Amino acid sequence: MSDMAASASITRLAPENRLPAAIEDGFMAMKWLQSQALANNPDPWLTDVADFSKVFISGDSAGGNIAHNLAVQLGAGSLDLAPVLVRGYVLLAPFFGGTVLTRSEAEGPKDAFLNLELIDRFWRLSVPMGETTDHPLINPFGPVSRRLEQVNLDPILVVVGGSDLLKDRGKEYAERLKNWGKKIEYVEFEGQQHGFFTIDPNSEPAKALMVIIKRFIVENSS
Repeated sequence: MSDMAASASITRLAPENRLPAAIEDGFMAMKWLQSQALANNPDPWLTDVADFSKVFISGDSAGGNIAHNLAVQLGAGSLDLAPVLVRGYVLLAPFFGGTVLTRSEAEGPKDAFLNLELIDRFWRLSVPMGETTDHPLINPFGPVSRRLEQVNLDPILVVVGGSDLLKDRGKEYAERLKNWGKKIEYVEFEGQQHGFFTIDPNSEPAKALMVIIKRFIVENSS
């Protein structure tokens, strides 16, 4: 994928900045991209190589959560970002939550890279004050979450590790959206833990993931 431009955004961090700060920052990053597409004197390092009509939003772990929330907020066609056109989203090990444990969370190994103790700690530090992990920004299917079956979404690729404690949440997310007629692709890497592609980026599973992402981008760019 040498003929593409990549830009990463930095979001405010918890606990000083709890949700929705990070998601707001993700949206502002997309508005900045829009400003570049509309500017008379844009930054050439980006505009000389970028095709603003073929944009993909990707995030891993907490970034996967941000990517999901942007997909819901922007909707299909990302009309509020014109002339920027988002073609799809890549959610790598998305960090979703909920007050009821999934099987992979309850039965996951305590010595996992991302174990249940760490998951709980991260949520305690980032959940909006007075809220629970059923908050709509955390649990896509919580009791007060937006009904995603009614939302028009661009294509989404969901990738999880088979040994990731958050696996079941990513799998349920993909299955529900697919059952509602959304264009969803779900890929599970057997035996891999949370963030396997960053822990060992030169591993065979990580290399295979790059091939999958490239195919997803190519298929949804036309």
